[in-house]
Amino acid sequence: MIMNPTIKHLPPKKINSFYPPQRTLMGPGPSEITPRVLAAMSLPCIGYLDPVFVDMMDELKTLLRYVFQTDNQLTFPASGPGSVGMEMCFVNMVNEGDKVIVCRNGVFGGRMIENVERCGGKAIVIEDTWGEPVDPNKLEETLKQHPDTKVVAFVLAETSTGCMSDAKTLVEIAHRYGALTIVDAVTQLAGTPLFVDEWGIDAVYSGSQKCLSCTPGLAPVSFSDRVVALVRNRKERCHSWFMDLDLVLGYWGNTNRTYHHTAPINGLYALHEALLQVREEGLENSWARHTRHYLALKAGLEAMGLEYLVKEEYRLPQLNAVKVPEGIDEARVRKALLEEFNLEIGAGLGPLAGKIWRFGLMGYSAKSENVMLCLSALGSVLMDLGYPVKLGYAEAAAHQSYAEQHAQAAQQKIKAA
Repeated sequence: MIMNPTIKHLPPKKINSFYPPQRTLMGPGPSEITPRVLAAMSLPCIGYLDPVFVDMMDELKTLLRYVFQTDNQLTFPASGPGSVGMEMCFVNMVNEGDKVIVCRNGVFGGRMIENVERCGGKAIVIEDTWGEPVDPNKLEETLKQHPDTKVVAFVLAETSTGCMSDAKTLVEIAHRYGALTIVDAVTQLAGTPLFVDEWGIDAVYSGSQKCLSCTPGLAPVSFSDRVVALVRNRKERCHSWFMDLDLVLGYWGNTNRTYHHTAPINGLYALHEALLQVREEGLENSWARHTRHYLALKAGLEAMGLEYLVKEEYRLPQLNAVKVPEGIDEARVRKALLEEFNLEIGAGLGPLAGKIWRFGLMGYSAKSENVMLCLSALGSVLMDLGYPVKLGYAEAAAHQSYAEQHAQAAQQKIKAA
């Protein structure tokens, strides 16, 4: 007689359904999800080869080409976070022994280096100060020293510092020396201008959870025809089965869709809706909205006497890195904001840990009510910790910024009429 084994690890009855608190998300990501995207996620699940779903996939690719500003046919959402998009670029473009120049000016440049090494490539690292953009002169000098470089990789919008580099110039330099480019645009997409075709970017990846205000777990990617040719002509097989573009193309290609993996179906519904909202708002309007609320937040933070890490001309509107005042426990401030105001902001990473806060204004989180709540809550917490804050000054500065921007926009409409 066969005896059934004893069932182990039975969860206790006290575990109930999970209901997360309602937070105001103003950290480095994820951003708040729009109600329309949340509703899209709750729609009925269908098969990943259902003809209706396949039609929706085609619309997704069209919408992604719009936000990336590209005609690249190989533009689609990879199944996984931005890190999967990053790894997909490297495992398909870097072979054993290839020289890859990586420009590091923050945490995520460091992750690029690790990807190169895991692919068997040789990483040639250009170091730039955290909080400053990648130096084009350093890149050119390094390419002169290593003319056989296959790929140049850099972070366009460094999430760890809130600094933006000059992608157009960096790509032009790389192409002049015959190298392909891999660009991290995780925090850039739909928040500030990104022109994949005009700038000549070969491979670019992003994330769904930043300025698109979608659920985390999808990585929009786009590859130029040069990359497609490289992948199809490579002699050694891609080291990753899951991220092999030759295989993924069977599912995301234009004809004869074949099974590759079970796609995150409801997540793709959500991304479709998020991208549709970007199209309805218009890319230029999305960029302008992020800048408008950044200027108001900046006015309020500076009215408190706080300083930015990054110079104005290199600053990301959607990711504000602000120096922690001397004598203030930054972790205590973040904890108080979360516990007392349900407001999340981000901490510094790496050598900036304990030295900065990161205030995100991304997608649905980029709105006036979030700016005003943040300034009021931060002022209250800092005052409790003995920092000299004048009540109402930050909020008034933000309101003044909004008023001035409104007046300027009205003047521009009159001139254009």
